Amino acid sequence: MTPVRVGVFGLLGSGNLGNDGSLEAVLGYLRAEHPGAVVDALCGGPEIVATRYNIPATRLHWYRGEYRSASRAGAMAGKGLGKLVDVLRTAAWVRRHDVVIVPGMGVLEATLPLRPWGFPYALFLLCASGRLLGTRVALVSVGADTIANRSTRALVRWSARLAAYRSYRDDLSRDAMRAMGVDTARDEVYPDLAFSLPAPPASVPSDPPSGPVCVGVMAFHGGDGDRARAEEIHRRYLDGTIRFVRALVEDGRPVRLLMGDECDAPVVAAILDAVESPLVTAAEAVSLADLMKEMAAADTVVATRYHNLICALKVGVPTLALSYAAKSDALMERMGLAAYSHPARDVDADRLLHQFRALEQRTAELRRTLTDRNLLAVRQLDDQFAALTTALFPAADHTHAHAMREAP
Repeated sequence: MTPVRVGVFGLLGSGNLGNDGSLEAVLGYLRAEHPGAVVDALCGGPEIVATRYNIPATRLHWYRGEYRSASRAGAMAGKGLGKLVDVLRTAAWVRRHDVVIVPGMGVLEATLPLRPWGFPYALFLLCASGRLLGTRVALVSVGADTIANRSTRALVRWSARLAAYRSYRDDLSRDAMRAMGVDTARDEVYPDLAFSLPAPPASVPSDPPSGPVCVGVMAFHGGDGDRARAEEIHRRYLDGTIRFVRALVEDGRPVRLLMGDECDAPVVAAILDAVESPLVTAAEAVSLADLMKEMAAADTVVATRYHNLICALKVGVPTLALSYAAKSDALMERMGLAAYSHPARDVDADRLLHQFRALEQRTAELRRTLTDRNLLAVRQLDDQFAALTTALFPAADHTHAHAMREAP
């Protein structure tokens, strides 16, 4: 039997732990349900993906400086030529596969600064190539949001329309695509793929809470429409976070700073410089598994990045979100913690501390709630993977996967 050829696509191996966690979840599904599949990647960090996940990987863009600002004529020419070369490169890569999976990630949103001719263009090339060449492209548990920029919105809309399969990680995402003109009548909503990853057991919290607090930070500069005041937004976020961490230290609480992307390192450094205390330390996590291990040892988590929130909720630790987008609020509502969101754009340390203390007063109750919501999320993702198999893989592969499961 000819093995099914599966490609995975996205900004993977580029330093964002959430993106790589989504890849890890899909690879786990493929290895469990379709062990005969031959898998490779078209991604942002091919060297890291090949080394860490043991699959062949190809660079997403021909031009290596795609995500750097181009001010010189040579760089601008390189970017322009790259757009043309990538048409052929993407089509050639897609042609070699039966199925291409875009694993999770916010590929249909612009909640952070985003240029239309960067990743949105690459995603459009992928989906258009799939439609033209007969390769099934699946957008699996992806995030979406209504996009203001006309060029970005058009590329995202056509990418979604051309995909053979779509599912979303929340109702907000499906509603946004419907509002942008995509027929979502057959599209389903499932939890974020990271909820399918294994999680360490949470430690027994102190009573009343007096143990470690994990604070997940972010190089937050606002959204796609905030470029003119990005530094102002960042300074307000950083100042508020520093004041909050300082208040925790004054209460004698150990604070563990966490990142979700390599670009968050300057924020960690700024907090360590501003709050000089042995109670404040920084973790060096290289995966969502590392983040979950850190968070499982904490009494409470305060986090900004979306997948930092997921890691904290996944291990069942009471969590307060510094929310930078509606997706964070939707996640907190899904997990029963809707009351514990605070705007990342306007961090008020006093109000944040009040919310934090209110959260800790309900520790035992919220841990029980999170246990129940996590069990539900795992069942829903089992349904997602079953639906993906039905939609994408040949009947012969279904039979093979079933035989592997039934074998003694």
